Amino acid sequence: MGKVILTGDRPTGRLHIGHYVGSLRRRVELQNSGEFDKIFIMIADAQALTDNADNPDKIRQNIIEVALDYLAAGLDPKKSTIFIQSQVPELCELAFYYMNLVTVSRLQRNPTVKTEIQMRNFETSIPVGFFTYPISQASDITAFKATTVPAGEDQEPMIEQAREIVRRFNGIYGNTLVEPEILLPDNAACLRLPGTDGKAKMSKSLGNCIYLSDTAEEVAKRVKTMYTDPNHLRVQDPGNTEGNCVFIYLDAFCRDEHFAKYWPEYHNLEEVKAHYRRGGLGDVKVKKFLTAVLQEELEPIRQRRKEFEKDIPAVYAMLRRGCEEARAVAAQTLDEVRKAMRINYFDDEALIAEQARRFAEQAAK
Repeated sequence: MGKVILTGDRPTGRLHIGHYVGSLRRRVELQNSGEFDKIFIMIADAQALTDNADNPDKIRQNIIEVALDYLAAGLDPKKSTIFIQSQVPELCELAFYYMNLVTVSRLQRNPTVKTEIQMRNFETSIPVGFFTYPISQASDITAFKATTVPAGEDQEPMIEQAREIVRRFNGIYGNTLVEPEILLPDNAACLRLPGTDGKAKMSKSLGNCIYLSDTAEEVAKRVKTMYTDPNHLRVQDPGNTEGNCVFIYLDAFCRDEHFAKYWPEYHNLEEVKAHYRRGGLGDVKVKKFLTAVLQEELEPIRQRRKEFEKDIPAVYAMLRRGCEEARAVAAQTLDEVRKAMRINYFDDEALIAEQARRFAEQAAK
């Protein structure tokens, strides 16, 4: 199939700008680059249910929210196949076969799994589905023979585990699956965008997110209260740009051309940082500039989302078509896997003929 991308998101809420700079913006660029033969974008509802099994309506309601954010950000169903994970049951069967190739101890050593378990306080009661989600992820990737998986550096252990599964399967059953490679963000600031309160991760429960669908007023409010340097008490005081949310966000979003439009006193971000470090530059001015930069980026997304919201049945129809296309590809891979594992009993005419001869010979004796 050539160069193929598989990526996606768990539908646990609206997408925020952390998703946008970490993956979504890059997906749109890759989609429009013409470098890839196929791009599959998955709404990972089955994976989200592994730690939301008691609240399926949360996942159900957020499917459309994620789909709208995808379309608003620029993902084009004519160029990318957008589908819902649970509507491709072949993925579950592949995962079941892969479970035989991975040990419990190997899953326990996966750094990403260990971190996620701690975040969710699952140490004493880990749902099996959640514990095995690296295997499920390997199924998602290999079903579409993805050569490339755009992801943050925190997902590298997951991709490595998928590669291990591919190598083990191919070693036992013959060369069938494609080994994927991770594609990391090219902007270091996009590896992990912190919450507006300075916490390591944006979280709906912490209320420290700026959502792609937020109004201009909501964005301005979030930036106004954003965490900066707690020791930068007066304008004349030297300030620290490291770990300062405002500057981390500017690293991720601002470009030199923004200065001519919104802050002509400076030519680039390095000049602003230097002034802030030596003192004489207040947080209010920097936040005002960040607000202008974010509004320029988010306003077109907000407007496109409003247009797509006018015809929700059309969005669901788009998802249905994507699911049908994705399922056809996954079914082909599953057929190849079954054949390699020699469990394609009814398609194996040689097997049927051999068994028929064997029993005929036994009867003749």
